Amino acid sequence: MGVTDPAGPVMDRDEVDRALARLGQEHEAIETSLLALQDHAGRRLLEGAELTGVTRERWIATEASIMLLWTYFDAYTAALRTAREIRSRRRWSSREDLVELTELLRGDCVTVADAPAGQGGSGKLSERYSLAELVDRMNELYAAGLDMVVAADAVWSALPARIDLLAAELQRTRQLAHSVGVRPGEHPAGDDLERITRTLTKLREEVVSDPLAYWLPAQGSSAPGGGRPDTAVYDREARALDEVRREIEAVLTVRQDAEKRLVRLRDVLSRADRTLAEARTARGEVLAKIAATEVPVVSGPPTALHEQLAAAAEYRRQAQWHRLSPLLESLEQRAEDELLRARESLTAVTAPLAVRAELRGRLDAYKAKVARHGLAEDPLLIERYEKARRMLWSAPCDLRVAGQAVLRYQQAAAEALAAPRVPEQQSRSEDVRGEPS
Repeated sequence: MGVTDPAGPVMDRDEVDRALARLGQEHEAIETSLLALQDHAGRRLLEGAELTGVTRERWIATEASIMLLWTYFDAYTAALRTAREIRSRRRWSSREDLVELTELLRGDCVTVADAPAGQGGSGKLSERYSLAELVDRMNELYAAGLDMVVAADAVWSALPARIDLLAAELQRTRQLAHSVGVRPGEHPAGDDLERITRTLTKLREEVVSDPLAYWLPAQGSSAPGGGRPDTAVYDREARALDEVRREIEAVLTVRQDAEKRLVRLRDVLSRADRTLAEARTARGEVLAKIAATEVPVVSGPPTALHEQLAAAAEYRRQAQWHRLSPLLESLEQRAEDELLRARESLTAVTAPLAVRAELRGRLDAYKAKVARHGLAEDPLLIERYEKARRMLWSAPCDLRVAGQAVLRYQQAAAEALAAPRVPEQQSRSEDVRGEPS
C-alpha cells in the first residue's frame, strides 16, 4: 500500500489513538458476538439436522453469510493489526505514519473476496471497504444470521416438546378409549383420535425438519429473533383432543352409572305405562257416565321406547359403552316426554269427571248453606235440588243440562236467602192470639 495524501485531513496522534481504541473495542464486541453465534445451540442443531423447505433454503444462505462474516472479521482483524503495528513504530508518529494510518483507518483500504449475491455478498469477485463500512456490513450479516438461528431454535425449543407431551396424553386417551370400546370405524371419537395422531406425527416431522415454516415474525420489529412460534395447528389438535377426552369421560360415566340409569329409565317408562292404562280405564268410565262429551283417544304404550330400552340393556351386557352412552341420553329425554304426555292424556280424559265432581260439590255446598238459614224445607228449593241431584248422580250424565240445573238451584237459593223473613218467635205469638176462645 503506497503512502499518499488521503482525501480528507490527516489525523493527528490523538485522533489515531482514539480511533484505534474505538476499533479495538468494536473488534472485541464483534469477536464475542461471532463466538456466541458459533456456539449457539440453534446453530449446532441446524448444522446437524436434515432440513427441508424454507429452513433448508435459508440455512444454505445463512451458512454462506456466516462464512463471509468470518472472512470480513479476519480482514478487519488484519487491518487493525497493521494499524497498531504502524502506530507502535515510534512513540511520536511521523507525518508519513499518520498519513498511512489515516488512509488505513478512514479510507477504503480493506479488500475482501466477496460471496455470491444470493449468499449475503454483492456478487463481485472482491470488494473494497473502509473499516467503518466493514463493521456495518458485519453487523448486517450478523443480525440476519442470528435472526435465522434464533427463530429456528425458538421453534425447536417450543413445539417438539409440547407435541411430545400432547402425544403422550393422546396415547393415554387412546388406551382409555380402547378400554371402553371407542375404536376407529365404530365411534366418531375413535376416528378423531386417529386423525389427531396422524396430524401430530406429521406436525412433529415438519417442525423438526422445517422449523421456519412454523415461525411468525413480529410485525414492525427489526430485532433478531423478533416473533413467536406458530402454534395454530398444535392448539387446534389440543382442543380436539380435549373434546375427545370429554366424550371418553362421558362414556366412562355411562359405564359407572349405567345400571342406575337403566333402572331409572324402566321406572319412568313403567309410570308412563301405568298412567296410560289409568287413562284408558278412565276413558271407558267417562264414556259410560258422561253423555254428549268428546273424550280424547288414549294411545297405546310406547313400544319403540321399550325396544330401545331392551337394546340399551343388551349394550350394557356386552360392555358396548360407546353405543350405550348416546342411546341412554336420548332415551332419558324421550322417557320423560312420554311420562309427561301420559299425564296430560290422563288429565284430558278425566276432565269431564272433574267437572261433574265440581258440580256435585257446588250443589252440596249450596244445600248446606240453605239448611243453615232454615230454608231446608222450602218446596221450590227441594224440587230443584232433587232434579239437579238426579242428573248429577245418574249415568250417563249430561254435564251441560246438569250444569244448568245446578245454576237454577243456585239462583233459587240466592233469591230465598235474599227475601225478608218473619222471626220464628213473633210468628208463633201471632198464631196464639189468633186462636178462638
